[in-house]
Amino acid sequence: MKARLVIDEIRGKSVYEAKRILTFSPRKAARIIHKVLDSAVANAEHNFEMDPEKLVVVKAYVDEGPRMKRLKPRAFGRADIIHRRLSHITVVVAEKED
Repeated sequence: MKARLVIDEIRGKSVYEAKRILTFSPRKAARIIHKVLDSAVANAEHNFEMDPEKLVVVKAYVDEGPRMKRLKPRAFGRADIIHRRLSHITVVVAEKED
């Protein structure tokens, strides 16, 4: 999937560096992954009282999600099936060991 190309670039990087990479990436998936990363940082800060400056992307992966089937009308009363592929994006952050 196309999102895996973007997620491979940020795995193992600090949150600051990962956000910088995602901000300047031209891919559409980068904007979506940036939102997921922001959510992971906010959850770590609020729920576990971690310092956002020390966070590192420990795990980041994209799994296949459900497919939505749509019909596209064609000539002579026929129809083609269009598969809209969705994905599940997971980003795990943890504090860097000093």
